[in-house]
Amino acid sequence: MSGPSQYVPKNALARWLEARLPIIGFTYDSFVAYPTPKNLNYWWTFGAILSFMLIAQILTGVVLAMHYTGHTSMAFNSVEHIMRDVNWGWMIRYLHANGASMFFLAVYIHMARGLYYGSYKAPREVLWILGVVIFLLMMATAFMGYVLPWGQMSFWGATVITNLFSAIPLVGDAITIWLWGGYSVDNPTLNRFFSLHYLLPFMIAAVVALHVWALHVVGQNNPAGVDIKDVEKDSVPFTPHATMKDMVGVAVFFILFAWFAFFVPNYLGHSDNYIEANPLVTPAHIVPEWYFLPFYAILRAIPSKLGGVIFMFASIAILVVLPWLDTSRVRSAVYRPIYKIFFWLFIVTVIGLGYLGSQPPEGGAVIAARILTAWYFIHFIVVMPLLGLFEKTKPVPASINDAVLAKNGGERVAAAAPAQ
Repeated sequence: MSGPSQYVPKNALARWLEARLPIIGFTYDSFVAYPTPKNLNYWWTFGAILSFMLIAQILTGVVLAMHYTGHTSMAFNSVEHIMRDVNWGWMIRYLHANGASMFFLAVYIHMARGLYYGSYKAPREVLWILGVVIFLLMMATAFMGYVLPWGQMSFWGATVITNLFSAIPLVGDAITIWLWGGYSVDNPTLNRFFSLHYLLPFMIAAVVALHVWALHVVGQNNPAGVDIKDVEKDSVPFTPHATMKDMVGVAVFFILFAWFAFFVPNYLGHSDNYIEANPLVTPAHIVPEWYFLPFYAILRAIPSKLGGVIFMFASIAILVVLPWLDTSRVRSAVYRPIYKIFFWLFIVTVIGLGYLGSQPPEGGAVIAARILTAWYFIHFIVVMPLLGLFEKTKPVPASINDAVLAKNGGERVAAAAPAQ
């Protein structure tokens, strides 16, 4: 989709700058004149929503870092100082804390849309892999950020998760000691996590830039799952068509974000984190933030500690090879009736794992978690390769324009039909 710039400088200063640093032309070609599939729906606004959330997290995080003290004897009180004494500190902290949840909510919807419409398939494999890298960096950033308030759940969550690395043969203990900066979760651990938590969002921003670059090279996918063949018929300029839709999506999502931040700011958190960390008192039930719960359930479903670690990381790593596991030539689930059923079954499986991750690991919950964990991997390793071989798909439109005409024609016929 890349090619000669369509930007034409309109004055001498713009021509001078364009000849030396074509940043205006790059912006124009990427976010104004860029050809966008004309059939995009509101599920495609989550890219803009994620960009908005990343900026919000970086800005609020920088302000919080100005007042936070990364020391075990002062971290908890410094957070209380932010809440009580810093002008608008309570708001900035609640926006940052709930912003993490909103960030993950948006990224899960964004990934689900990609799975449904086949956005990971050729030629978008690198685009998808970069998205998985962003997801991993988000998980690392969120985990380290959760440790910083130095409450009970922060401390014990850090202890449980970092201890997992000790299960790795030969190098596990060395990795764990390096993460701790000693022989237990203590001040060096907090310092390292604070430093990395501040650094990683900027790494995320860098990978996001690569993600957007890859997107503009191969072009956007769309609900029909067919590429742009005729720019005039199949696409519209990014601005104002996609821009206005993105603005609506961001506005609606911000209302949800604001509702959590201002009306129920602690709903997605844990009350134990308002108790200062105490290595001598273990919480009755240690649980991570909600967006880690499916992976936590997979970790606990495996009887072996090493096996749990392997399966937990494999549940994310398998997404990297997804473009090669799906053997179907049809991208969009709109034209794949059987895959559509398995897709929603997969969504139910992930939600079920999330629920089980929040429950104590005992009795029927463990058995259910093992069943859902097995199905999670079966979906990728067995179902997706076999569906590509045996599924009978619906006819795929020859072009995006044909898909739009067929949809609109069908709606007009339905509207004109008399009531039965």
